[in-house]
Amino acid sequence: MCGIIGANFKPEADFLELTELLSKRGPDNIATKQIGENYFGHTRLSIIDLDSEANQPLIFDDILIVFNGEIYNFEELKKNENLTCITKSDTEVIVRLYQKYDTEFLKLLNGAFSFCIYDKFKNRYFCARDRYGKKPFYYYFQDGKFIFSSLIKPIIASIGFTPRMNRIALSQYLQYFTPLTPNTFYEGILKLPKASYLLFENGNLSIKKYYKLKTYKRIHDEPMALITIENTLLKSVEERLHSDVEIGSLLSGGIDSSLISTMYANITGKTIKTFSIGYEGYEKYCELQYALKVAQNIKSDHTAVKFTKKDFLDNFEEVIDALEEPHSDHASSPLFHLSKIIHQSGIKTVFSGEGSDELFLGYNNYQKFYDYYEFKKTLSQSQKKFLKLNLGTASSNTKEIEYLQRIFNDETLYNSFGEIFTKQQKAKLFKKQPLFSEPVEKLDPIDWMSSIDMEIWLGESLLSKVDKITMANGVEARNPFLDFRLVDTAFSIDSKLKLGDTNKYLLKKIAYKYLPKEIVERRKKGFNSPYNEWLIEEFGDKILEDILEANEHHGLFNTAYIEELFANAKNNKLKQHTYALYIFSLWYKKTYL
Repeated sequence: MCGIIGANFKPEADFLELTELLSKRGPDNIATKQIGENYFGHTRLSIIDLDSEANQPLIFDDILIVFNGEIYNFEELKKNENLTCITKSDTEVIVRLYQKYDTEFLKLLNGAFSFCIYDKFKNRYFCARDRYGKKPFYYYFQDGKFIFSSLIKPIIASIGFTPRMNRIALSQYLQYFTPLTPNTFYEGILKLPKASYLLFENGNLSIKKYYKLKTYKRIHDEPMALITIENTLLKSVEERLHSDVEIGSLLSGGIDSSLISTMYANITGKTIKTFSIGYEGYEKYCELQYALKVAQNIKSDHTAVKFTKKDFLDNFEEVIDALEEPHSDHASSPLFHLSKIIHQSGIKTVFSGEGSDELFLGYNNYQKFYDYYEFKKTLSQSQKKFLKLNLGTASSNTKEIEYLQRIFNDETLYNSFGEIFTKQQKAKLFKKQPLFSEPVEKLDPIDWMSSIDMEIWLGESLLSKVDKITMANGVEARNPFLDFRLVDTAFSIDSKLKLGDTNKYLLKKIAYKYLPKEIVERRKKGFNSPYNEWLIEEFGDKILEDILEANEHHGLFNTAYIEELFANAKNNKLKQHTYALYIFSLWYKKTYL
């Protein structure tokens, strides 16, 4: 993986220095090229074709490319599309496909990518991002000036000033851990939507979507579902093994990373390197024993890291800096520390299990909300009216009453990361940028919930965190569950079949063939850490002082409510709320005070 940058004007800062701001994403080579008034830069993490001939920016004929990512099926594409390539790199395959199909080839690519092709003959920028948002692409377009980058910092340096804070981004951040595309915390600096491409030519900029989830149900029986999922996942893992450097695997001890690591070991027949992280003295957060059991089962060369309070504090500023803008997923810190150790071990790329929960229904809410939707369908109008009138005296708990009230008020029922999309907003959102190949009204509740979590939680929060944190340490993460063939397969399976009688019903059926029963059947444990305990122990009331200092300047929050949240955090309650405010306030002070 790499860092890319380009501009159609002479930036305020030296362009090589701007490119060097991306050096952690690609420490193996840094280079720039200028074509007229157009500037391009690239920093390389060498994984495929280690020769210098594959260093970028690359120019073939009248086409220049800067590329960040991996195309896992590039050898297959060379053969099937009869492409003549000079280098052994996957980068050149993109250029040859562009020469053959213009912009209409993106659906052929299977990979994690963002890139820019500059067509000298057409004076055109053609930029694209992968289907699920694994690789970042930021851009700025004002007064005819266009600049793009893998990070935000080079864009700010290139325009010579820090844009105003984007308040819409702040509102989204407080709900979803991070701003939602196209927003960033900086007005005018935008994210290219996932599964989309951008054309900038003749002074005009346009964006078009090239991929939508396919939800046509074609698999209705369990044996067919199981064999299709298993074969597709095996192929996904095998394709992602294409590398000229050794690949490691993150191993949490959960079903996702354990299954991928085991498939990897079985396919290669080699001793693979696995890595896990836990917390000494905080057993309720620690899963090292499960990771060790899997490592022993597959006989991997296993590294178990114990993350301490000192590690957390030593890395704290670096983590905030690596994320560039507020991101309130506290798992960033242990991942940063683990990535640093992985890099020091000589490993440049690792497998990671993101995507499984969203595709194979790993969250408890899926079954619960599906039951409510089905419940609503069985009621007559008179029953609905009776229940609606009597909800206030119901003997159920408060949460159950809330769900029922949502049903009878025709509100959005799924109150996880789908809450942003109310019933009224749905039509407008999907008319503008549909996620699906089928009309929204034809989607069943499970597809709707799963897709929203893919769009928001996975696509905006998880993948952006994983990329920035691992790449800040020169490590590439590969996600076998996010092969588009596996995604399409998951959405093609009857939803009731996917639900089964437990979380990840179908995936667990497959996992029994590969993993110890103890791993398959253990209760799902969301990733957590003693981050709040450590912050309170170290900084105490200074946390509240920092939040209030920032608030005194921007004046956006209710002071009494901030104090109430902090009082709760000191008792380890509502800790995520305070953490989000604290991270935002530290960023705000550093950026604007």
